[in-house]
Amino acid sequence: MQLIYLLLCIAGTALPLWQFVPWLRAHGLDVPLLLQQATTGHIAAFAWSDVLVSGIAVAVLVVAEGRRLAMPRLWLPLACLVVGPSLALPFFLFLRERHRAAGTDGSAGPDPRRGPI
Repeated sequence: MQLIYLLLCIAGTALPLWQFVPWLRAHGLDVPLLLQQATTGHIAAFAWSDVLVSGIAVAVLVVAEGRRLAMPRLWLPLACLVVGPSLALPFFLFLRERHRAAGTDGSAGPDPRRGPI
């Protein structure tokens, strides 16, 4: 799964930036123009509202699940939200898989106190 999550991180970075970098070259960091163009039509507003809600959901997941598993450096996947949820979510899932594989949260195997599953 870690390889799949890493591939999704690459796609989640490359695809949004592939669209944003040419716009940034043409207009610079013109935030009012960016917001105006991002909300010009109903479809654009639909897409951006979806991204916004997804980003909030990813942030909540990172904080809640990361704290539950006592994962270090939760700021890394939260910082990836600057690119978007398409990077932040697979990156967090990759980090969670690595953390669980290391056995640092006690969830790598069955709980011996519970008996056989």
